[in-house]
Amino acid sequence: MTVDVEDYFQVSAFSNRIGREDWDNYPCRIERNVDVILELFDDDAIHATFFILGWIGERYPQMLRSIVSAGHELASHGLFHVRVHDQSPEEFRTDIRGAKRLLEDLASVPINGYRAASFSIGERTPWAFEILAEEGYTYSSSVYPIGHDLYGMPQAPRTAFYPEGGVDLLEVPISTVRLLHYNFPCGGGGYFRLMPYPLARWAMRRVNRTDGLPCVFYFHPWEIDPDQPRIPGISLKSRARHYLNLQKMKPRLRRLLSDFTWDRMDSIFLGEGAGRWTPTA
Repeated sequence: MTVDVEDYFQVSAFSNRIGREDWDNYPCRIERNVDVILELFDDDAIHATFFILGWIGERYPQMLRSIVSAGHELASHGLFHVRVHDQSPEEFRTDIRGAKRLLEDLASVPINGYRAASFSIGERTPWAFEILAEEGYTYSSSVYPIGHDLYGMPQAPRTAFYPEGGVDLLEVPISTVRLLHYNFPCGGGGYFRLMPYPLARWAMRRVNRTDGLPCVFYFHPWEIDPDQPRIPGISLKSRARHYLNLQKMKPRLRRLLSDFTWDRMDSIFLGEGAGRWTPTA
């Protein structure tokens, strides 16, 4: 179970309307939403991984400490939510190094994991894996093996893998279900809000039972917040993707948390306990 901790005005779909220099002009709702998520996780005794945007962590250090004290893993989502393919290798290195150091200093825990903004490690950015390893990251969860207009790497493995070239970094893709020789998304985000819950549950159970794999699921704090401010002037496609079924997300998430067994990324994929999980009946 993973949470990409960014606020509603920081999503990639709004980047052409809201510049980074304007972020401080928008009311942040991240603390309230993360508190709700922590309560939801606590209700089902679930531990998760929170991929934190450095910009958020710097402004809300007590939130980081609350996440850690509740037994969750902190990981990096970069400093400023810039897609990897929009950065040079040198810019990328500066971003991930700064985020790791910042989060480690604020929370006093090691940062082992990284998730790219909008799953933007793909065919154009194979160099990113090596840089992540060089900067001390142990794993990444930045590949979504589907076809999409903004991201995706359909030919990537659906299971955790080490990139070519001997890179000492484990990549853990977002979960997909394989049907008719195609990968279909079942790992969260807007897809989870779009499809009927029974279909989402069926897909994840198929990954567990048929493929024998754990699911990697993600969502954002703003997805449980139907009262968030609306951003004017965005495209119809962006409005649909961002605001669709926000009011349904929290009850669906409650069902998801109770229907499956969830844990932190590092507990599932790293260390002595790696790979130890039990599909929920």
